[in-house]
Amino acid sequence: MNASIQSCETHPGIAVSGVVATLRQQLNAALRGKTDEIELVIACLLAGGHLLLDDLPGLGKTTLAKAIAASFQAQFGRIQCTPDLLPTDITGFNLFNQKSREFEFHPGPVFSDILLADEINRTTPRTQSALFEAMAERQVTIDGKSQPLSPTFSVIATQNPIDSHGAYPLPEAQLDRFAMKLQIGYPDRDAQLAILQQQSRSTPSAGATQLHVSDLERAQQHVHSIHVEESVQQYLISLCEQSRIHEQVLLGVSPRGMLLWQQVARAWALLQNRDFVIPDDVQAVATPVLGVRLVVRGTKTTDVINTLLEAVKVPDYR
Repeated sequence: MNASIQSCETHPGIAVSGVVATLRQQLNAALRGKTDEIELVIACLLAGGHLLLDDLPGLGKTTLAKAIAASFQAQFGRIQCTPDLLPTDITGFNLFNQKSREFEFHPGPVFSDILLADEINRTTPRTQSALFEAMAERQVTIDGKSQPLSPTFSVIATQNPIDSHGAYPLPEAQLDRFAMKLQIGYPDRDAQLAILQQQSRSTPSAGATQLHVSDLERAQQHVHSIHVEESVQQYLISLCEQSRIHEQVLLGVSPRGMLLWQQVARAWALLQNRDFVIPDDVQAVATPVLGVRLVVRGTKTTDVINTLLEAVKVPDYR
C-alpha cells in the first residue's frame, strides 16, 4: 500500500509518472489559468471516461480536445453536430463498389482515439444515440457487424448551456455514459494576457517530451491497479444510496455511475502520487462525476452534492 506510481515503470516507454507530468505541462500550456480544471480533465482521461464540457463558446473547449490528441500524437476525430447530421455520419457506412462488386466500409470519425462532438445537443436524439454503443462498449454495429474502436477511444462533447434554441437535451441514458461534466469558465486577467501573448495554444511546445497513444493506454491500464479498500467502497455505496433517497433528487446514481465514480477516484489518487484510494479522492471528484448524472428539483445540483457528502459518515482509513 505504500508503493508509488513508479511501480509500473517496468513497461516500455515513458513512465506513468512522466506521462502525467508531461500531460500536465502540455495541457496547462494550451489552456492558460485553468490548473484545477486540467487536473480533473486528466483524471477523466486516465480513468478512460468520456467528458462533457458544458460551457459558453470561445472558452477553449475545442482547444483542449485538440491539445489532448496532440499530446499523445493520437488520431483526432471531430463531429460538428447539426440537426441534419445522420448516425452514419458518425459511425461510417458500407458503400457498394461497382468495380469489385463488393461492399466497402467507409469508417466515420468515431474511429479515432479522441473524438470531439461539438455542440452535441444540436443534433437529433436518433443521431445522439449512435454514440451510445461506442461510449459504453468501444464498438459500433454497422449492418449487423460489430466494429471495434480504439482501446483509448474517448468522447469529449461540448454543449452551450445558454442558447437552447434548436437544441435537443441529452437524455439521462446518454448523460450517464459520461464520466464527468465540467465548466471551464473565463480565465483570470493574467491568463488572458498570456493568451494574447501566446502564438500557439493547441500544439505542444517545442522540445517537449513526446508522448504516444500507447502511453495513454498504459496509464489507463495502470489506473485499474490502484487499490480501493472495502471500507472506501462501502463509503462510495452509501453515497450512491443516499443520492437515490434524497428528497430533492429525481434520479440518483446508477451502478454504472458508481463504477465510473470509483474509477475516476482511482485516477485522482494516481494524480496525488498514491496507489490507493482514500475518501478524500472520492470527495474530490464528486461534483463533476455527480453533476452529469443527478437529476434534481428545486435546488442547485452542487447544493445536493454537498448535502450528500455531509450526510454520509466518512470511514476511518490508514
